[in-house]
Amino acid sequence: MPRRAAERSGTRQSGRLTREGIVAAAVDLADADGLASLSMRRLAQHLGVDPMSIYYHVRDKDTLLAEMVDAVAASIGENTQNGRPWTDQLRELIMQARRTMLTHPWAARVLEAQDNPTPAVLAHIEKVLAIMRAGGCSVDLSHHALHLFGSRLMGFSQDLFNETAQPPATIAQMEAMVAALPHISELAGEVSHTGALGVCDDDAEFAFVLDLLLEGLERRRLRE
Repeated sequence: MPRRAAERSGTRQSGRLTREGIVAAAVDLADADGLASLSMRRLAQHLGVDPMSIYYHVRDKDTLLAEMVDAVAASIGENTQNGRPWTDQLRELIMQARRTMLTHPWAARVLEAQDNPTPAVLAHIEKVLAIMRAGGCSVDLSHHALHLFGSRLMGFSQDLFNETAQPPATIAQMEAMVAALPHISELAGEVSHTGALGVCDDDAEFAFVLDLLLEGLERRRLRE
């Protein structure tokens, strides 16, 4: 039985709550219905317990959210391409992170809101650095790479602005926008985005930027 299913089963069958079981159940609820629907009361109902009993294990909802994203980060997995060029290894690890984020689309927003990295996030960053250092990257270049990748290390990218705003409602407004912003209008008419983690965060764009960054880092490494 998978660990998470076993934790849920053990929580219900034994009548004893565990921190791991609570977090696993919260992840399931967020995956099924979105983060907005998750509350401590609903989580208690899902587990069949009194809401106050959850607070014995998890101090508050912010703590719960941190535990949830830590569990998601811990599920990203290991690099499976040992022996390949470091760029291939790092690409696969980051794409594993992206596949994980697509499975838990709420997790990206929670990670953005975290002030400090969770233990599993730090462990993931350690894997990134291990790949780069074993591939011949200096400490300085590896440090720059962390800033360069940003949230992409965790499988998602932070949007510059909210692109869900409604387009101009009338023809006159549309024509005015085209006249004032011809290049933005050209781009909007030619490019279609249907990303799972954001309007302009589809897999093709994510992979394009990732490959560009890795190629640039390898060129810089060879010049060191």
